[in-house]
Amino acid sequence: MELANTVVDILEEKKAENILLLDIQEVASFADYFIICSGTSERMLDGLSDAVLKQVKQEYSFSGKLEGGTGEGWLLIDLGDVVVHLFSAEQRKYYRLEELWNQGKVVLHLL
Repeated sequence: MELANTVVDILEEKKAENILLLDIQEVASFADYFIICSGTSERMLDGLSDAVLKQVKQEYSFSGKLEGGTGEGWLLIDLGDVVVHLFSAEQRKYYRLEELWNQGKVVLHLL
């Protein structure tokens, strides 16, 4: 939970939008938490992913795995028990992860 909270703090500081922290421990075996948020541009999505990867490496001494590209509108950062989804507004509406994972428990939702 500490790592998830750290990531949420980083995203909030970098002005990510509509940040959602879901506890998925009861519904998934591959992760404990999903963090879903939106960025307003490709540059912002790059900045959010860079900030998360850099600060997690500094504070926790491990590197996350980045998948996807800003041109696709969806970046995924695999931090082991925490999976971060960075979306453009359009892709977030299209994929609707909040609906797909609605059995997860909402821990935090910052609009």
